[in-house]
Amino acid sequence: MLDRVITISREFGSGGRELGMKLSEKLEIPFYDKELISLTAQETNMSVTEFLNYYESIPVTEQSLEPPLYTSFSPLYEIPISDQVFLAQSRVIKSLAEKGPCIIVGRCADRVLEDSINLFIYAGIEHRIERIISLNKDLDPQLVENKIRETDRKRKDYYQYYTGCEWGKAQNYHLCLDSGLAGVEGCYQAVLSYLGHCI
Repeated sequence: MLDRVITISREFGSGGRELGMKLSEKLEIPFYDKELISLTAQETNMSVTEFLNYYESIPVTEQSLEPPLYTSFSPLYEIPISDQVFLAQSRVIKSLAEKGPCIIVGRCADRVLEDSINLFIYAGIEHRIERIISLNKDLDPQLVENKIRETDRKRKDYYQYYTGCEWGKAQNYHLCLDSGLAGVEGCYQAVLSYLGHCI
């Protein structure tokens, strides 16, 4: 039986969330993705709406004209809210891991936890555009591509800022899978096979 947390990092539109849900159902363990938003908002005593203003963002740079924002929801008053949100999110992730095996998507969980099985799901830009449009045919391909590139850039910057590691670099994960080549189902079967040798 699986006794470790599985983390899934993913390029936008690669199907990482879908893969996580399939694994959760198969392995009969909890799945956390957007659920972490409400859990961390509770941890910080912020409303979900307020929390989302700082979620998965990094503090402003020195070059910015805007000063960093601070809050008193923790005793570390001098720490920007975005940093406090990351720390709170990390506490939630560790707390969930202590309860037993589960699947956590994104949120730098692969670096927050020390003994997790870490996956990275990626695909070529064309495959990701096609996949997103297949789920919503009213979307404009160019707008979809812009959204993919912007989201990936934010995820890369966020991951680099808070972990000091390179997002998507194979050495940072146990298994990297191209869903554009194998599809989500192919990735799912490959992960199950991999897990069979890990437990």
